[in-house]
Amino acid sequence: MNIVCTSKPCDGLLYYSYGHASKLNCDLIIIVHPNFTEDDYIKAINDKFIHCNNVYFDYQPNDEPTLIMGRSMLTIAYLNLAKYSLDQRFTVELLFKNKLLSVYSENHPTLYNEALEYFDPKAIVDLCDFDIYPNGVGLQFIKAINFDIFKAPIDDIQFKYLFMGTNKAYYESIKKVIHLYPDHGILTYNEDYIDHNLNNIFVPVKNLLGIFDKYVYTKDTFDPAPQIPQECLYYGKEVIYTTNKDFRDGESVYRERGFVDISDTIKDII
Repeated sequence: MNIVCTSKPCDGLLYYSYGHASKLNCDLIIIVHPNFTEDDYIKAINDKFIHCNNVYFDYQPNDEPTLIMGRSMLTIAYLNLAKYSLDQRFTVELLFKNKLLSVYSENHPTLYNEALEYFDPKAIVDLCDFDIYPNGVGLQFIKAINFDIFKAPIDDIQFKYLFMGTNKAYYESIKKVIHLYPDHGILTYNEDYIDHNLNNIFVPVKNLLGIFDKYVYTKDTFDPAPQIPQECLYYGKEVIYTTNKDFRDGESVYRERGFVDISDTIKDII
C-alpha cells in the first residue's frame, strides 16, 4: 500500500500520514505543494520523528492501493495540477487511478467529487470516523497518532503560550484573545494574513513541544483531528480552551477518546 500526502509541510495530515506509513511499513509518497520544497518536508519529518524512512518524492507508482488520510489530499492535488511539474502530475494521476482508500472529511464537499471524477480510481473504499462525522460514509476508521516514533520534547521554554495560526481562520480567532497572553508564540506560515507585531513562529519548528509552557486552543471552526492538543496530553502540557463550541468535532472526540493504536484502526480494513 502507498500513502499519499499532498498537503503543506507541518500540516497535521503530513504527520498522520508518516505515522501510519511507519507503523504499517509502507511507503509515504509526498507530492510537494507548489509553495514549498522537498527539504521543507524532510525537515518537518526529522523535527518531529526519530527517523525519516520510506519517504519518496520522485517515485514510480506501483499497482498497490493508495491510502489518503483525508479527502482533501485528493482535492489539493486536483487544484494544483497546473502548478505541478510533469513528473508530479504523472505520479498523482497514476497513483489515484489505482484502488483508493479515502478517509472521509468535509473540507471540499463539491471539489472532492470533481477530483474523483477526474482521477477516476479503479475502486474506492471509503473510511470514516463516525464519532466525528455521524453522517459520513464508509468503514469505521480512526486516524491515530504514532507516538512510538516521536522525538520527546526537550525543555527549552522560550515563551509561555503557544497558539496555532496556520491558516487565516485560525489566525483571526487568535487575534480575539491574544491581548490576554502577551508572552506568546504563534505557530504559522509566512503568509500575508499574519500580523508582524505578534511573535510569529514559522514552521517547521524543531522541538516544538519543548519551547512553550501552555497551549491555547482558539479554533472556533470545525476541527476534524487536532494533533497538538493530543501531543500536549501525551507529554503532560496544559491546554487552555478559549472556545465555546456548540457542536461536536474532532477536538472534543479525541479529548474524550484518549489514545488509540494504529494497528487497531486498520487491521480489519486492509
